[in-house]
Amino acid sequence: MTDAPSTEASSPAATAPLEVELLVIGGGTAGLVAAKTAARFGASTLLVEGHRMGGDCLWTGCVPSKSLIAAADLAARARDGERLGVHVDGVRVDFAAIMRHVHAAIHEIEPADSAEVVEETGARVIMGRARFTGPRSAEVVPADGSATVTVRFRQAIIATGSAPEVPALPGIDALEVLTSDDVWDLTEQPARLAVLGAGAIGSELSQAFARLGTRVTLVQRNARVLPKEDPDASTLVAAAMAHDGIDVRVSTTVERVEAEADGRAGILHLSDGTAVAFDRLLVALGRTPRIAGLGVEAAGVRLDERGYVAVDSALRTSNRRIWSAGDVSGLPQFTHIAGVNGSLAATNAVLGLRRAVDADAVPRVTFTHPEVAAVGLAPTDAAAAGCAVREVQHAHTDRAIAEGSVEGFTRLVVDAKGRVRGAVIVGPRAGESIGEAALAVRQGITTSAIASTTHPYPTYSDALWNAAIADVRVRLERGAVAGAIRMLARWRKFTTR
Repeated sequence: MTDAPSTEASSPAATAPLEVELLVIGGGTAGLVAAKTAARFGASTLLVEGHRMGGDCLWTGCVPSKSLIAAADLAARARDGERLGVHVDGVRVDFAAIMRHVHAAIHEIEPADSAEVVEETGARVIMGRARFTGPRSAEVVPADGSATVTVRFRQAIIATGSAPEVPALPGIDALEVLTSDDVWDLTEQPARLAVLGAGAIGSELSQAFARLGTRVTLVQRNARVLPKEDPDASTLVAAAMAHDGIDVRVSTTVERVEAEADGRAGILHLSDGTAVAFDRLLVALGRTPRIAGLGVEAAGVRLDERGYVAVDSALRTSNRRIWSAGDVSGLPQFTHIAGVNGSLAATNAVLGLRRAVDADAVPRVTFTHPEVAAVGLAPTDAAAAGCAVREVQHAHTDRAIAEGSVEGFTRLVVDAKGRVRGAVIVGPRAGESIGEAALAVRQGITTSAIASTTHPYPTYSDALWNAAIADVRVRLERGAVAGAIRMLARWRKFTTR
């Protein structure tokens, strides 16, 4: 007679823990890069994602917003073509077709962020929810309903990202509010859109919808749009918004929201005493870290005063075995930063290094019209740092003149040794031009090196090149260098008589 199978041995609770060198929680940009980096180093790696691979950038951020902006820009240029002698009559916007384009772009890129691509590097992926149960342990509840997996890890990376924040305004609970997470689910174009918040997300979406024909009211509690950017950049963007028909209300807040019966339309009652009717309300007032249910207390991971995971310069948390990257770490919320820091966290965790985050050369771009790009030390802080600012207005840039788009400028912040410490570019393709400035800031490249490098003509990057040339000219006209040049010129004149 054979023994019956042991029920204890076959039960999920008796399953041996999964031992991994690195547990990565979150399959957005930071988590994807971290998992692939660690696996390529040869570390046994488990990536756990609770929703869908690719994170906010793919599904609700960079990809859909830039797809929408591309359509809106095309519509605006068609209407505005007469300034260059091109008359386009009867521009018609097919919003449903535009949204199909948006979703097609997402699904075209989606495979690059898939679980299969991650697993090709040697990492394992489980779709499900992860929760820390101790300083070196976690449990994973798979989305497919299979048994809970107990995980023992040597190191872990928290990369769970962030989510849009909706303020607790009186009456807002009765409304179906749009955020950057769900605006992409729209199937019909709103005739009237109210937008709260004129940071990068609010400004980009406001202008895109306005250019597609929606009547947009943008409510901003600060005194200007894009309050974190150069004041002159804000002025140019605000003027472009007005040209696009956006009703911008700065230094204004919402006192209460009055919802209509359908739960979508309503009225904003503002602090200036006015009321704004809308068909849909889009909130873009910031983001909050995704840490609910993560068990950070059990892991001994401390949060900062804002609720983000507190990290040191090497992205290590208060638990020496746990690191954090991406939005949840509280650092600048850009996809490129998430990717770089995901790699940095994995490298430090797996190889035992202590590489630090580079906080000085972080480029950023707001994809409004005109685009606003910046990196490093701001021109407004230049004098306090002993730096000079060299500026070229795009009205003096030949490519801008040829395209009839001269609103904008390029500014370089330069230190006493001629090194580029920062830059601001406002105008078409600013995001493409800022890369050269970011490299200069990162590597301490001088304006002399930029000026002596041949740049293609005519391009919008001419402005950056000419700003560098302007700085070199100032240096050649002053101090010891100027004296040496004059002396050499006199000597040359004397010797060639």
